[in-house]
Amino acid sequence: MRTASVAETKTRLSSLIANVQAGDDVVITRRGQPFARLVPEPGASGFGWSALRSWVAAAPAEGLTVAQMREQDLL
Repeated sequence: MRTASVAETKTRLSSLIANVQAGDDVVITRRGQPFARLVPEPGASGFGWSALRSWVAAAPAEGLTVAQMREQDLL
């Protein structure tokens, strides 16, 4: 867990966000007292590219309308 003052947070927000994206928590302090915390969002693991690749590889039947594809759970 990383600790950063308000002033440090203002100047280094991008790098602190990179720490959070890497899975670390960042505690923000004011006058040495913690008052806020940056934490990774649960389930924010990114886009499921493998699912998209599988769907494209399956090549749903051509000529279907969007409505038909939704009815068949293709979309």
